[in-house]
Parts: sequence; C-alpha cells; structure tokens
Amino acid sequence: MKEKKQYSRREFIGKYFYTGSLLLGGGILLSCTSVKSVAAGTPQPGSGENNQVRQDSIKKESDTDPKGQAVQEKNPCDDMTGVSAEELEKRKKLAYVNKTPIPDSHCSNCTLYIPPAKDKPCGGCMLFKGPVRKEGYCAYWAPITN
Repeated sequence: MKEKKQYSRREFIGKYFYTGSLLLGGGILLSCTSVKSVAAGTPQPGSGENNQVRQDSIKKESDTDPKGQAVQEKNPCDDMTGVSAEELEKRKKLAYVNKTPIPDSHCSNCTLYIPPAKDKPCGGCMLFKGPVRKEGYCAYWAPITN
C-alpha cells in the first residue's frame, strides 16, 4: 500500500505567502493605473462618467480676435511663474488636475487645501507650491472632518 503524502505546515505557509504577495502586487498595480488615469484626466472604468472634454481646455468659437483667431481667457490659477521645476514635477506626481473627475471630491473640501487670501483668486495646497483651483483634485485628497 502506498503512503499518502501529507501536506506539511511549511508548504501551507509558503503557498499562503506566495498567494498573498501576488494579490498585494496586483492591488498595487491596479491602484497605480487608477492614479495615472486621474492624472491624465481620463475617467475611470465603472465611474459612470462619459468621455467629456475638459471644460478648461475648450476654446470658445465666439471668442476671437480681430484676425479671426481663437483667443483663450487666461486664468490666474494657471500662472506658474515663480514655481520651480521641482514643484511642477511634484504636482504631476500627485496627479493634480484643474477639474476634478470625482464630483464630491475637490480641493475646496480637502483638508490640505489652503483657501485664497482676500486679494488672491486662487488657493494653495500644503503638499506643493503654486496656485490651486478650488474645483481641482489630486491623488492625496482628504475629506474635511469636523
């Protein structure tokens, strides 16, 4: 009669850690692609959003100069003069966008948002330097708790 091979504790623990690490790695990979899609301004699958063009990038046809060329209004929150290249890279890494892809998550209801001063049109953020729109969003959005 053949002996039945027993399943050892060592084999069980090895398979448990192997499977766990695969699941953890897959979760990290999926979360990274989600952050990249927010940074790119594309809607996430399953969010119910259709492919809308961002309003801040549309040039109105009625706004033309005398030569018939389209003129786009300058928003003071887009002025990055005086902001270092390192800070601009930090904004990009944190996936900051001017218009939030998530309706209830925007900079004005984030704990890290610094409201604008009386004479300033734009706010700021505790994570990076430069102007921040109240309707903006980044990957580190944290809701205000009272």
